[in-house]
Amino acid sequence: MKQENIILDKSKRFALRIIKLYKYMISEHKEYVLSKQILRSGTSVGANVREAVRGQSTADFYAKFNIALKEAEETLYWLELLHESGYIETTHFTDIYEDCKEITKILMAITKKQKS
Repeated sequence: MKQENIILDKSKRFALRIIKLYKYMISEHKEYVLSKQILRSGTSVGANVREAVRGQSTADFYAKFNIALKEAEETLYWLELLHESGYIETTHFTDIYEDCKEITKILMAITKKQKS
């Protein structure tokens, strides 16, 4: 039976939402620069989380989680820009932004354990 890992699951679901957002941005708005940035940072969160749980050492584990946290913060920034520039309506923005904030909080809690 597969063991549940909340941050792995949430970051992967988030990456899939980011991919859908990217497709929407290029097909509906013909926007290729900001959409590419959010695609990179938004999918990188889950990729780094996945690498972290397979880390070779404790230091590697925390290093990858710190990178995932930085990518999540960057994704929040791109989401804010897309919303404030009118590319994403408030109804769509709020939900995906809250998901990203939740992932950021989980990653912050994980990386704080390293400092303890």
